[in-house]
Amino acid sequence: MYKVMLVDDDYPALEFLSEMVEWDSLGLQLQSTHENGLSALENAQLDMPDILITDIGMPKMDGIQLTQKLKEKNPNLQVVILSCHNEFKYAQKAIKLNVQDYILKETLDPDDLSSMLLTYKERLDNEQKRKLNDVKMKNQLKKNEEFAKSNFLREIIYHSNRSQDWYGEHHNLGFHLKRANYMPILCVMDNYLSAKQLYTSVDTLQFVAQNVINEIIEETNSNIIYMSFEENKSFILYPVQQTLKENNYENAQVMLKKIQYSFSKYLNISVSFLIGEYVTIKELKGELKSLLSSNHQRFYMDTGSITRKLDYTETNKEDLFSWYDEASMELRNLIFEQDLNSIRPTISKWTQFIKEKEFSLESVKEWFLKLLLELKVKMQALQYFQSSFNVEALHQEILYIDNLHELKEWIINYFHSLINIKTEVTDQSKHKEIMDACVYVTKNIEKKLCLDEVASHLFLNPSYFSRLFKKEMKKTFVEYVTSVKIERAKELLDQTTEPIGKICERLGYDNQSYFIKLFKNHLGCTPSDYRRSKA
Repeated sequence: MYKVMLVDDDYPALEFLSEMVEWDSLGLQLQSTHENGLSALENAQLDMPDILITDIGMPKMDGIQLTQKLKEKNPNLQVVILSCHNEFKYAQKAIKLNVQDYILKETLDPDDLSSMLLTYKERLDNEQKRKLNDVKMKNQLKKNEEFAKSNFLREIIYHSNRSQDWYGEHHNLGFHLKRANYMPILCVMDNYLSAKQLYTSVDTLQFVAQNVINEIIEETNSNIIYMSFEENKSFILYPVQQTLKENNYENAQVMLKKIQYSFSKYLNISVSFLIGEYVTIKELKGELKSLLSSNHQRFYMDTGSITRKLDYTETNKEDLFSWYDEASMELRNLIFEQDLNSIRPTISKWTQFIKEKEFSLESVKEWFLKLLLELKVKMQALQYFQSSFNVEALHQEILYIDNLHELKEWIINYFHSLINIKTEVTDQSKHKEIMDACVYVTKNIEKKLCLDEVASHLFLNPSYFSRLFKKEMKKTFVEYVTSVKIERAKELLDQTTEPIGKICERLGYDNQSYFIKLFKNHLGCTPSDYRRSKA
């Protein structure tokens, strides 16, 4: 709704216009009324009107001076001059100020004024539409330019071998590769999965990010080139100054810190930068590909980093899976004990261990994915719930994450969701005792377990507990314990090199032959055959 300001030192005139014009029906808001120009000007400093209706002759500041000052602040201000003066010089001044109408008070008709105001409202509407269209057109042009740059970048990296033609080939796209050395910089949005949730679409996020970076680049050096590449990755080509006075790396750092500050302040997003080597145009393709393939370094970079690219010839050859069994038990207990307070410290402990050892990116993702999938199967086997995370979605999300800190936060959120769902289902269960019994079995799987012991733990009569368990689980308590122990035996056979006899002891069996017989009855093969088939 457009705002109207009334200014006249004749109070009856102010009152007359305030009451006689039906502002709401015209789609206008009577913002304020004033008895002199100075008061109106002071108010407009805080709340600029869209339409001004003012007398000419007033104390402190007349209507012509008021119009002039407000027009300086808002050239599109619609103005009606009300006056008792019929002299040409006043009308001439009003015309010079591009005043829409000059009306004598003695001939003023409220209906005529209402018609004028509707005309002004239509003009303002049209101007607003024009500005909106201009903004849309500029934004579309920017998007087209960024799209062209992105395509050009892919051509450089994946297709083109014609570096000598790059200089003029895309000159009309608004960026110009000169015959100079560049320092390519890979820009990566940290915690991208979370960042996407802050915006209505990926396109919106990319557009605002591009605007922030381009604005700072324009302030820094017009020869710097920015090109988007993927959803969360883009490149800056920083021109190298070959002089002793210039420290290109430090100068680039200053600009990158400004970008980080703006991302944090305006977008609430962290961004990291990986800086490449100085290269010529002909060497640019190779260095861009090298930055993109620096997955190992980027995986272990802290959020908000600005660092030079390192060459990793090899990664830690230790077997991360030798710690799998220990981690699996710790994470499983988090769920069983519904220990929300221990989630972050436990996950942080393991991710810090991984960071210190710098295992390969692929092995870390495979390790965590196996842990989470195994946990999901365990929870379903215990009949707790059907997790809202399906296997394919879990696999895709973990594969998409390319930073250890982001992976840690994602896993922490995942565990919070699991525990919250488990707590809700447990609270709603008619036979919470059976779920508690299953948890007790799983947590004490490496001990000898008997029905009386578990019934006592639950403060239940053994006979009643036995009947209730079979009714709920569709198998006897002994059958259930055996199936859980066999599953645990499979894990130990898969993840450790312990001999069969040791695994038998760990699961609470005194007789190895009996254990082998149980295993074969369940799986159709002996523990040794099972291990060989998985080798």
